[in-house]
Amino acid sequence: MTQTAFEDHELLALLDLETLDTDLFRGFNPPFETRRIYGGQVVAQSLAAAYRTIEGRDCHSLHCYFIRPGNPKLPILFQVDRARDGGSFSVRRVVAIQNGKQIFNLAASFQVPETGFEHQLSMPDAPPPESLKNEEELRAEAGLDPSTRRIWPVELKPCEPVPHGFVGAREPVDMCWFRTRLPLGDDVALNQCALAYGSDMTLMDASLRPHGVDWDSGRLQAASLDHAMWFHQATDFHNWHLFVQDSPSASGGRGFNRGQIYARDGRLVAEAAQEALIRWR
Repeated sequence: MTQTAFEDHELLALLDLETLDTDLFRGFNPPFETRRIYGGQVVAQSLAAAYRTIEGRDCHSLHCYFIRPGNPKLPILFQVDRARDGGSFSVRRVVAIQNGKQIFNLAASFQVPETGFEHQLSMPDAPPPESLKNEEELRAEAGLDPSTRRIWPVELKPCEPVPHGFVGAREPVDMCWFRTRLPLGDDVALNQCALAYGSDMTLMDASLRPHGVDWDSGRLQAASLDHAMWFHQATDFHNWHLFVQDSPSASGGRGFNRGQIYARDGRLVAEAAQEALIRWR
């Protein structure tokens, strides 16, 4: 995978898996990643691998575990197990491998589209995204060098941005608008993979907000341990979506986080949950 492909459309390049054999795929990492593979990337690529073995069904839920840090200098192998194909539902298990070892695994369920009972919680009030600054603008406003942080393919606009360097305690709730920077089209699978990618970007933060953590102290050890998503409705993730997040509990060096994802028109299109390691050394 060339650097130009990632520069043109990083998300599409990440999800363009190479087929090696039946149910075996290879994924690549952005050439500018240096420390470890971003967790949302592996979730999105694993879901993309599962979708390579599915026809006429949409993912409605996924559950996964982060097992080892991924090496961004190495490609990732994705082995898909076709656990079940029933009349309405299909189940896939995906193992992500580097150097012969599992770094991540995912189980996902897919359903033939159907209609039935419908209800949802209402979207909370939030300032419109046009009135807010994105992360790059907030960093520039704080006088930080923009070249020290990469430009992610998902754009974020915090509803209540925390000033740079602020370490006071805050409520374990957070909201932000987010969307892909470039269009994805109307493909359900592609938009779900992109949502999975973006859902890991801020979810951990809610569990850290009550503790006045200084990210630059060098004392915080933080990493996603597991991740789950439920997809309720199809959506175009190039449009703005509101990510409403909270953390009901933290204990044992772990923080539990939940998130609801609303389309701009108020539809609850997806939800996420995650437990993260938040260890203070």
